[in-house]
Amino acid sequence: MADRKTDRGYRRIATEEAWCSPELFGLFRKELAERTIDEPGFHSLYGFFVSEAPRAQALARRIQSLGEERIADMDASGIDMQILSLTAPGVQLFDPVEGSALAIRFNDELAEGVAKHPDRFAGLAAFSPLDPAAAAKELERGVTKLGLKGGILNGHVRGTYLDDQQYWDVFEAAEALDVPIYLHPNTLPKDMVQPFLKRGLDAAVYGFACDTGLHALRLLVSGLFDRFPKLQIILGHCGEALPYWLYRINYMHTHISRTGRYPDVQPLKRPARDYLRENFLYTNSGVADPDPIQYIHKVIGKDRLMYAMDYPWQFEPEEVAILDAMDLSPEDLAQFYEGNARRVFKL
Repeated sequence: MADRKTDRGYRRIATEEAWCSPELFGLFRKELAERTIDEPGFHSLYGFFVSEAPRAQALARRIQSLGEERIADMDASGIDMQILSLTAPGVQLFDPVEGSALAIRFNDELAEGVAKHPDRFAGLAAFSPLDPAAAAKELERGVTKLGLKGGILNGHVRGTYLDDQQYWDVFEAAEALDVPIYLHPNTLPKDMVQPFLKRGLDAAVYGFACDTGLHALRLLVSGLFDRFPKLQIILGHCGEALPYWLYRINYMHTHISRTGRYPDVQPLKRPARDYLRENFLYTNSGVADPDPIQYIHKVIGKDRLMYAMDYPWQFEPEEVAILDAMDLSPEDLAQFYEGNARRVFKL
């Protein structure tokens, strides 16, 4: 990865930055018009973001860019590099066979965009999780043939979570390839979304964290990391609140797993808190607040925390100035902005 000279001594690498192929955006528009898929959370979110509202129009334009506008926004924000991933729900909105075919096309398109600006972009491979063999194959192709740096899992797939072992091929592939999987929020599944919708709490304001945190804990409790102990899962948005529940999750899971009360909850090889500290990595995406960032830095560890903006869903050019002023040493800031991302994504 070529270095861009900076007077700060490190580069800022933003690690959860969204991209949408124009073809995929068109498919989202088609679904909104035809309503063939029963996903009220998706229709609520994208029903706005394909509208004529100025915020929606700006988002739609920026998220489809792999060129000049995105780079200009990065320069204006002090961002040197973005790790790009296919925006939620990505190919996971579609049936597994169609999703697998779309993933191949979109990964090729992303890799082409990265190749045009290799000093500014890197990417994560999309896959269709409910097509396990194809998902593992596409992750491997994305990493070994296209030069992508890991995988993007956009949450549940129409209400299905990946804690069931029948879907673990892609996790096995990720461990073998030594690349991370970014567990990104999806719109809430139809069985969960209704209590959130009335008050507008279904998306990034709260609902995303509820669902993604749930997915992460389901993976943990399932024994996934006992099967694949080197597997690394990335959580954004300061860990979807899980670091703040670290003590209680650990305490309660330890007792629940010993009672036999739940047939699918068995004791794990390590305490629950250890998996959250050793098998998960964290970014601050969408949280430009020093306090929670510094909390994770303290309770999880400075080697497991990376910078992200959440562009263009959340685009605040002034946020890096806020984070530059955190109560961290220059060395710790360099690790937060650059060092950990270089290591995790092998940049």
